[in-house]
Amino acid sequence: MYLADEKRYDTMVYNRCGNSGLKLPLVSLGLWHNFGDTGVYENMKQMCFTAFDHGITHFDLANNYGPAYGSAERNFGKIMKEELHPYRDELLISTKAGFDMWKGPYGNWGSRKYLIASLDQSLKRLCLDYVDIFYHHRMDPETPLEETMGALDSIVKSGKALYVGLSNYDGPTLRKATAILSDLKCPFIINQNRYSIFDRTIENNALKDTAYELKKGIIAFSPLAQGLLTNRYLNGIPTDSRIATDGRFLKESALTPEKLAQIQALNVLAGERGQTLAEMALSWILKDDKVTSVLIGASKPEQILDNIKIIGHTDFTEEELQKIETIAQG
Repeated sequence: MYLADEKRYDTMVYNRCGNSGLKLPLVSLGLWHNFGDTGVYENMKQMCFTAFDHGITHFDLANNYGPAYGSAERNFGKIMKEELHPYRDELLISTKAGFDMWKGPYGNWGSRKYLIASLDQSLKRLCLDYVDIFYHHRMDPETPLEETMGALDSIVKSGKALYVGLSNYDGPTLRKATAILSDLKCPFIINQNRYSIFDRTIENNALKDTAYELKKGIIAFSPLAQGLLTNRYLNGIPTDSRIATDGRFLKESALTPEKLAQIQALNVLAGERGQTLAEMALSWILKDDKVTSVLIGASKPEQILDNIKIIGHTDFTEEELQKIETIAQG
């Protein structure tokens, strides 16, 4: 039976999520990749243990993480039941619904029927009575925002989630959703969005500034641009890399000569800071107080240990930030 490290809270930094009472670890563990049925269960356990032993209390899932759909929740649920259950009240577990999950018109998007049914399924797979945060996973252009937000409110009032969040929303829609949820007195506290040196969508669609204005937290996913912001591709495409073995999320066409030159220039700057490229890319996400936590993915425990080296090293000089902007803009 797993026994957590007594010193697990000694080095991690915890940030308050917006103006809520909830704090998130600076680094959170995402289960988007490597926790599905194609992964190795023993490795999944060791990654969870390594994370929690070093103060990573937040584990982030979604209904369709896998492959197959639901398998990441099911595998994490087994770890919860067999190993982590004694620490449930020390853990922050989140899941989501909004993307394709099951066949037919009720297994996608943002209807009340889909969201409530999906969370019920997720809780069974996770072996939990409730999740700490439940997200709507993406904006729905057809379902009234009032219905989707009302479903989130009902979920909290039913005791199946403590807080709610929004994922992949933009600034204007966030503002409308906040007004509805505020009227309902629903504890909406966090936004989850893609963000990296190479992906500035939340800066361009006003999500980042709007969340800060409304005192809502932000947790960033894909901070390493699916591995581009690591030393993995500095000299081209390795045969065992994600580009070579799994073209779903990162394609060979993404690594243009211009992109490779940017990666190499950023790597030089990271070295001048005494960091790896990945460490600098993660630190950059947390350079200001607008982002609460950064979501890392990992395929082995050692990667988690590498990523938490950023704790205490997230400050940048203005000159460094300007160099990053110049490189990123090409």
